[in-house]
Amino acid sequence: MTIVVTGCRGQLGAELCRQFGAEAVGLDLPDFDLTDRAAVLAALLAARPRAVINAAAFTQVDQAERDPARCRAVNVQGVLHLVEACRALDCPLLHVSTDYVFGQDLRRETSYRETDEPGPQGVYAQCKLESELVARRWPKHLIVRTCGLYGRLAERSAGNFIETMLRLAATRRQIRVVADQRCTPTYTPHVVRALRFLLSIEARGLFHVTSAGDTTWHGFAREIFRQSGLAIDVEPITSAEWGAAAPRPTYSVLDCSKYLALPLAPPLPPWQEALAEYLRERENR
Repeated sequence: MTIVVTGCRGQLGAELCRQFGAEAVGLDLPDFDLTDRAAVLAALLAARPRAVINAAAFTQVDQAERDPARCRAVNVQGVLHLVEACRALDCPLLHVSTDYVFGQDLRRETSYRETDEPGPQGVYAQCKLESELVARRWPKHLIVRTCGLYGRLAERSAGNFIETMLRLAATRRQIRVVADQRCTPTYTPHVVRALRFLLSIEARGLFHVTSAGDTTWHGFAREIFRQSGLAIDVEPITSAEWGAAAPRPTYSVLDCSKYLALPLAPPLPPWQEALAEYLRERENR
């Protein structure tokens, strides 16, 4: 039996399809639209999967502020359509969510557990929290929050933070990067390995899965250049100086101890090791 992967042309969805191989049936735009209830039900009932993994989402955080209806249609209503289909098929729904469900607690110094109260800021964050609540309507749900995803570029992924930094470094010696947002950059193959494990043990409920440790985007940029052997001056700036349309979490480090306590759970390497793995694989592609 197959695994349906929605959002198969994005970085996470494409990695899911690579790791599941022949087991995976990938669905994505333009052929598959989460906002079209009839199309979602038809596609999933035809595939008759043993599980559905929802890696599709409206992730343009700033654009969500300008087009909240579209963001909600994909990230909330689309999940409702998946729940309906999974209920008809009696199969589990693995829904991927985000650290953005946590807000801007300037005093926060400890990572967020699954039991901590969310406090989303902005349209995208609010819609992702609503999507979790919708997914929970189906008892056979598994929700995995992750953070700062990057991976091999895919058809529908314009880039990632690492590629952006390396592209900028090709034409300039100084780069300005936000230094007041603390999170955990996470490599997609490690997340997919964890998702496959959670499905294999028929886990249910909510889990946090990220690389180990934490840093700021400024710290991540400096490490990218250090490991790449590039002498780039990384200037720290504030979120206010960057001036993005949507608010970003000031602190959104996730506590993964619930996942790591599971017997035989695949490890989650430190973010520095994950970055080194990405850069090695990048050279070999």
